Amino acid sequence: MDRLDVMRLYVSVVEKASFSQAARALDLSQPTVSKQVAALETRLGAQLLRRTSRGLSLTEAGRSYYESSIHLLDEFAAAEARVRLGQVAPSGPIRLATSAVLGRAQIMPRLPDFFARYPGITVETDLSDRFVNLVERRIDIAVRIGHLPDSSLTARRIGRTDVAVLATPGYLARHGRPETPDDLTLFPCMAYTIDGQPRPWEFSTPDGVQTFIPRGPVRSGDAEHIRAGVLAGIGLAQLPTWLFAEELAAGTVVPVLEDFAPPPYPISAVTPGGRLQPGRVRAFADFLAEAFAADPDVRIR
Repeated sequence: MDRLDVMRLYVSVVEKASFSQAARALDLSQPTVSKQVAALETRLGAQLLRRTSRGLSLTEAGRSYYESSIHLLDEFAAAEARVRLGQVAPSGPIRLATSAVLGRAQIMPRLPDFFARYPGITVETDLSDRFVNLVERRIDIAVRIGHLPDSSLTARRIGRTDVAVLATPGYLARHGRPETPDDLTLFPCMAYTIDGQPRPWEFSTPDGVQTFIPRGPVRSGDAEHIRAGVLAGIGLAQLPTWLFAEELAAGTVVPVLEDFAPPPYPISAVTPGGRLQPGRVRAFADFLAEAFAADPDVRIR
């Protein structure tokens, strides 16, 4: 086997976590697969995989070689495709991780313009509010709201999100208006949950950041459900203002506690660290940064 074939074989073993399953997928015998991986480790002078009774796990060297292999194989496939099709523009698939609400409201509506510019690129979405492991899930790029934990990932700020506590005028007429964050304990509030836990609301006060755990008749892990609850007059909710752009302009939803609004949260394009970004991923991040910069609801200022 040449080195590219061995890379493909190694990637298959890692992703299937099994020599036998990789052998079946590649139409090879299991001894051949085991021998090729052993020869690869010998050539590199490093152990790549740990074999235990439970299966396979990656060493640090094995993870690094896996990430590099994925990048090189993707670039090789893209180069061949460009030659075959006479293309010079980026092409190929992008696996995107983002939240459902950010994808629906801020990314999907912009994709027609992106595809018009880059017709050879496809986008597959992985929807979750959790910060998933990009390498394990083979995610090329994640678009996230909020401050990111320190990690080996590479983050680029491409936009911002203003948040506010929001309600309908009818709700405020029935329940009154909170004047300080401490007043919220007297009001029905709706909780947006992540992994079943309510996301704390944050407020800026003279003493620093104040948090509040919302409690009320509705809890949901879907921001669209919380949005619908606000419009139905069920309770207060702290959500991105761009989710209510039309309603705020029309006055059918109004912000409260504006003097205590937290600073905007960053919107970041996040990619696995330690690897070169394929051209299609760079093109996608550049496109979103350009599109967000033209939108007053999300542009950095």
